[in-house]
Amino acid sequence: MLIRTLSALECTKMLTANRVGHLACAKDGQPYVVPVHYAHADNHLYAFSMPGKKIDWMRANPLVSVQVGERGQGRGWRSVVVDGRYEELPDRIGHKLERDHAWSVLSKHADWWEPGALKPVMPPVSDSAPHVFFRILIEQVSGREASE
Repeated sequence: MLIRTLSALECTKMLTANRVGHLACAKDGQPYVVPVHYAHADNHLYAFSMPGKKIDWMRANPLVSVQVGERGQGRGWRSVVVDGRYEELPDRIGHKLERDHAWSVLSKHADWWEPGALKPVMPPVSDSAPHVFFRILIEQVSGREASE
């Protein structure tokens, strides 16, 4: 088995080509990992969720990691790890451009909203909307690849 480091460009291409990663967050010293659907653009991972544990934990501690993996031939694999910062995109004045951009990036992919359980109404306008749009600012990225 050969292991090599992926270049920054290879990591970016892999983030762009995939839609599901594993989000790691922590609160009070306890880690929590959950799958998350995302879209990659402009040095961010954009995502959408209903309120719950991961949103509560990221609000309490915005430092997160996201791991994206691919299986290769045989025992081969590729993995990219993003270290970043949670940034909520609330449905309020002052965040409209960022939220609209997140909507635009996410909606380029079919059925992007299904993991969130409810499809939001376009455009999201209500302050009482339960949907949470957020992005992860990519502060550091690294990757590895294994091949036989």
